[in-house]
Amino acid sequence: MKLALLSFGILFAGVTSSAQNIIATPAIQIQTAVLSAPADKRENATVLGYNSYGELIELKKGTNEMICLADDPKLPGLSVSSYHKDLEPFMKRGRELRMSGKTAKEASDLRDEEVKSGKIQMPKQPTSLYVYTAKAENYQVLTGSVKDGYLRYVIYIPYATSITTGLPLKPDVAGMPWLMDAGTHKAHIMITPPQKN
Repeated sequence: MKLALLSFGILFAGVTSSAQNIIATPAIQIQTAVLSAPADKRENATVLGYNSYGELIELKKGTNEMICLADDPKLPGLSVSSYHKDLEPFMKRGRELRMSGKTAKEASDLRDEEVKSGKIQMPKQPTSLYVYTAKAENYQVLTGSVKDGYLRYVIYIPYATSITTGLPLKPDVAGMPWLMDAGTHKAHIMITPPQKN
């Protein structure tokens, strides 16, 4: 009887459980994914999320330039992101390589080769990525409730260097913009505001 009630409760809540993972409803995935986007970009953003089998699919077709990525149900806590659509070939390839079992270094090296060969087109202009996270204890997957979330900012500028941008290679103070992966295809400006205590 307990098992039947538990199963009914999960179905009623609109989530699917797979081993230790709970996949939020499409509505909750959309609600939390757009938290990473600037407020004026949320309503019309495209949202990618997970179906009941854990496969990444398009949950919502948008009309603006932003793509929001829902939380991966296999990982603890909340981590959602949004990025300019011109970054999608780069992001999609990264997801494919991770799914194939490549290490972070292998994936980075392969993407570097593919960018240099023209297989992956990187944006020609500076391009934004936003990442919104919360600890597991601060995220309720059944309701989409989040507290003490943290937003950081990334601006991709492929092959940028400290000399071409005037940016340091590490921040001098908390929240200072700095250049990560300088001189590579994934060079980007990091902006990490101080976290609340």
